Amino acid sequence: MQEPAEAPDGLHVEAPSRRRRWPWVLLALALLIGLPLGIIGFSSWSAWRGVERVELSGVLQGSPTGTNYLVVGTDSREGVDPNLPNLGSFSGARTDTIAVMRVEGDTVSLLAIPRDLYVPLTTGTTNRINAAFAFGGPAALVTTVQTQLGIGIDHYLEVDLAGFLRLVDALGGVTIHFPYPAFDEKSGLAIEMAGPTELNGPEALAFVRSRRYTESIDGAFVTDPTSDLGRVQRQQRFLAAVMNELGATRNPFTLIGAMKAVGEHIAVDEGLGLVGAARLGLTLRGAQPLSATVPADRFMTASGADVLVLNSESDAVLAAFRD
Repeated sequence: MQEPAEAPDGLHVEAPSRRRRWPWVLLALALLIGLPLGIIGFSSWSAWRGVERVELSGVLQGSPTGTNYLVVGTDSREGVDPNLPNLGSFSGARTDTIAVMRVEGDTVSLLAIPRDLYVPLTTGTTNRINAAFAFGGPAALVTTVQTQLGIGIDHYLEVDLAGFLRLVDALGGVTIHFPYPAFDEKSGLAIEMAGPTELNGPEALAFVRSRRYTESIDGAFVTDPTSDLGRVQRQQRFLAAVMNELGATRNPFTLIGAMKAVGEHIAVDEGLGLVGAARLGLTLRGAQPLSATVPADRFMTASGADVLVLNSESDAVLAAFRD
């Protein structure tokens, strides 16, 4: 069995030609499309025209019942202020977050796919699932999810790091409740006090990217031992907070302004049009998504790579997104 490919600095190799996107926030971006559409159609259409299209017509298999969206987040530095702290010097594109959002009637479900999940890829090798994007872009990632997890995908949604930052700032910040002071020197997270805290773009980015999330509890520093799995849970918390912010926003011009700010940092499959995106936005408005994570166990490869593999509980969770 071949080992996970690593970049020289220890990061996973990813395709340099693609912009990376942040997926959880893209669910909220659908709200930005749907909410103002009936109020100021021209502005909505103008913002939608800036969205990048990805050719996947021969790849998407679709779901037999509900509609599955593969939501991908990337951390491309393109369009990001290079002076922001804790961004690192990486250049290129790597998938940072992967999720499946299923819409069936009024029910919305989210399935987080750990990026360290170790599966066979379309290249014939076995690697972390986020390496699929590295070697073959969106088409390879969609194919891997469909073949290895058995989930048919109807549409593809992608948002990059710059889009994430601009959305948060366009909303005037997003409030997160911290039970304890929290820190992560690598991501730049520095929350000095417990309680509700309004995060700006860079602060929110440090929160959702944290893999060494450390809390100060009764004078002791406690680091989350779950790494990528814990980070997925924090991203789910952040999505809920963003949706609350959007739901509380009554000014359509604020929503359209937010959409324009991030429009050039979104990518969707060519089959998803403005009307379809608007319907998705209206469905998500007021929704309380059911969240789950693909069950997995830690596994050490022969070369010492720390990855995740599907376990005996995986099929039961995946089945809800397969039918």
